[in-house]
Amino acid sequence: MYITVKQAAEKWNISDRRVRALCQEGKIPGAYRDGRAWKIPNDAVKPSDGRYQNNKSLIPIIEDKLEALKKRRPLTEGELERLNEEFLIEYTYNSNAIEGNTLTLRETDMVLRGLTIDQKSLKEHLEVIGHKEAFDYVRQLVSENAQISEKVIKDIHYLVLADKKEDRGIYRKIPVRIMGAAHEPVQPYLIIPKMEELLRQYENSREDIVTKLARFHIEFESIHPFIDGNGRTGRLLVNLELMKAGYPPIDIKFTDRLKYYEAFDEYHVRNNISAMADMFAVYLNQRLDLYLSILD
Repeated sequence: MYITVKQAAEKWNISDRRVRALCQEGKIPGAYRDGRAWKIPNDAVKPSDGRYQNNKSLIPIIEDKLEALKKRRPLTEGELERLNEEFLIEYTYNSNAIEGNTLTLRETDMVLRGLTIDQKSLKEHLEVIGHKEAFDYVRQLVSENAQISEKVIKDIHYLVLADKKEDRGIYRKIPVRIMGAAHEPVQPYLIIPKMEELLRQYENSREDIVTKLARFHIEFESIHPFIDGNGRTGRLLVNLELMKAGYPPIDIKFTDRLKYYEAFDEYHVRNNISAMADMFAVYLNQRLDLYLSILD
């Protein structure tokens, strides 16, 4: 008794493409090609995924999990809202903390619920509120499948920078330096052409989505188009594009900030994109596991 590639993919919760690759690699005992199709023994066991053991790229695994996610029932409106609410609290805390905000996770939650924290600055409160509004706007853009553009970037930044009204959504007009970084942001007169070039390269890129977004994120932060709020805006842009592609959003943890900073330096000093791409991939893999576990 044999089953098809499609049936095996559904049985093992992986993509059809991955099943064919396993057949071609001889990793499914008893599988044989019948014309253009593969015949797979009904009692065949899903091969262990050596990609984990070999510490190779997570990209094929992530793609498989996205395909598996698409085959599950959709999340209910209540489930999705609960996931987004829980994610938003931690995401807002971590993204702001990376940039120096001292509100704790619990305090961030309280501010998002409309409470004021004694002995914490108005600036830090506004950063929480601004980030929340920016993420809500990103979700709206996802629902509209809006194309990333300079206007979209400036609109997101406008919401992020709630504490500096004169600088919201406006490219900086003065040179800046990032202390301790291996790269110096471009001069103000180069921001517009560099942003146009970045968006063009992103649109034309044929890299997998994780590598493509890792490169975009590093290049965006390298341009550093705004006087403040570049990191938060950049991480929101990554999630905009991930969610448009059907993936869940990711949250770079404050505890991983040194690894995150080092990933920028790896790119600028050694032209190595894998450090940032690997970080994105690990986070994305974990988020996919969470969504799949809920739907299981």
